[in-house]
Amino acid sequence: MKRISAICSVYMLLTIATACSKNGNEKYNNESNGSDTTKEVVKPEDPSVAASIGLFMDTWTPKNFTAPFYTEVAPPTSTEYTVNVDASVVLTKISPALFGNNSNPYMSQIVTEPALMQHITNLHPRIIRFPGGNISSVYFWNRQPGNPPADAPAKVLNADGYQTDPGYWYGGNTVGWTLSVENYYNMLQTTGNEGIITVNYGYARYGTSADPVAAAAHLAADWVRYDNGRTKYWEIGNESNGTWQTGYRIDVSQNKDGQPEYVSGELYGRHYKVFADSMRKAAAEKGKTIYIGAQMLEHEPAFWANNVDKQWNAGVLQQAGAAADYFIVHSYYTPYNTNSNPQEVLASATTVTKAISDYLSTTIAGSGTTMKPIALTEWNIFAVGSQQMVSQVAGMHAVMVWGELMKNKFGMASRWDLANAWENGNDMGLFSQGEAASGETKWAPRPAFYYQYFLQKFLGDRCINATVSDSSANINAYASTFTSGEVSVTLVNRAGTTQNVALSFKNFNAGARFYWYVLNGGEGSTGFSRKVFINGAGPSGVAGGPEGYTTLKAYAASTGNGVKIALPPMSVVNLVVDKK
Repeated sequence: MKRISAICSVYMLLTIATACSKNGNEKYNNESNGSDTTKEVVKPEDPSVAASIGLFMDTWTPKNFTAPFYTEVAPPTSTEYTVNVDASVVLTKISPALFGNNSNPYMSQIVTEPALMQHITNLHPRIIRFPGGNISSVYFWNRQPGNPPADAPAKVLNADGYQTDPGYWYGGNTVGWTLSVENYYNMLQTTGNEGIITVNYGYARYGTSADPVAAAAHLAADWVRYDNGRTKYWEIGNESNGTWQTGYRIDVSQNKDGQPEYVSGELYGRHYKVFADSMRKAAAEKGKTIYIGAQMLEHEPAFWANNVDKQWNAGVLQQAGAAADYFIVHSYYTPYNTNSNPQEVLASATTVTKAISDYLSTTIAGSGTTMKPIALTEWNIFAVGSQQMVSQVAGMHAVMVWGELMKNKFGMASRWDLANAWENGNDMGLFSQGEAASGETKWAPRPAFYYQYFLQKFLGDRCINATVSDSSANINAYASTFTSGEVSVTLVNRAGTTQNVALSFKNFNAGARFYWYVLNGGEGSTGFSRKVFINGAGPSGVAGGPEGYTTLKAYAASTGNGVKIALPPMSVVNLVVDKK
């Protein structure tokens, strides 16, 4: 026995000596892949920043991947499909502003809600819009409740021509159910995010002073002064073309500067320049630089649309195309108030995102205007009737939208919204407000929260190409690289069955191991489920995801037999492959 042990010891020493005689790279490659073959990898050059991203890339920073704690899992031995990942060309650096969200003034003071604050900190959307939505058109940021400006009328016209209560909102309101301006800033500072602020354009229309445009622009400029450089991104108005917007139609008998009864893109464009001039001067006084967006429509108006919509983009571009720092669009992807099924919801992520990109490119070029960065400052789905908005399908859709926004080179996006109202599950809120009918605890994250969290956790900093070998596979693939060298792949299985895929790489040598998280719905996972399971861990209640999501271990496997992965029905897999 001793003699055999001695022989084994000599053999082991010889093996180690042989391995050590090779260069360091060869030794690492052998240990990582069990192979002496390593293809030469050329680091691709970064492309110039696309005009449609522009200034939103200014805060880009490199990302380095740190391997997570993991549980070893055996990958499938056979696969039906191949996902080809091409690291030879960088499509674009990934804009850090794509993963934003919207706050609103009816979701609490936020800073008084520690659970919500912790979730926002963990999610780190980077951009949080305020006050957002239609409220922007009746919002007086520096006023106390019940104290509007003297030139803000007690009644305004709605689209049907009836005098209505405008329902003004006030930034100085500190009661618990609303969000004050000051606590918006406090929330951003505490959670490590930054803002995008929508100023009140409607006031320029319904104001009763001798020069309502100047009064509204002055109000906006005063906010810029008060902000003092804390916010870089600003918007003038919210969906001002919409019939639902205060200021769309005004009582001309109260107007003193000769404005027409109905808004138009041309009028908005002229007013934009007045606002922007006042706001930029205010920023310059403080030694700060700000960027101001102008509103556009994201699609060709239907034949039955009103003339305001049909002429909106042309008018805005004619008047403000050169002056705008970026262009703003909104999209709610699925048909309005329609009980869309899961496949219809998911398909919209691809078709609608590309359609927005194509339409804006054509419209802007056709007007003779130079392309500007594109900001999708509100987006979600309009699907109702089957609790689509609070389901895992909404999370899958969100992942696909972000993937498509990267591929189509959008500059900024902010999903609507952090919290809203239950409405029998027709609730766009990322967090529950704890209504009894929902069965959720207050500030419980909805499934879409977890899909965003794990996407960002495993997303690199440069977008590269990924294609599926069979277009009928019902699989979407999105790939990126880290500055530290690893490759990230996000796979969305839209099918109702498990599908096994193999990853094939170009200009990348896989290292020793790959790591992944699987996100899929609970019962009825091929339909709409209010639950999401992550690597098998699910919620303790009727909805949401696992409580300990920040400490969940990844799955991991050796790359020795290739990178193969099983995609459960209606699932998202976020995966990172080691570098050699």
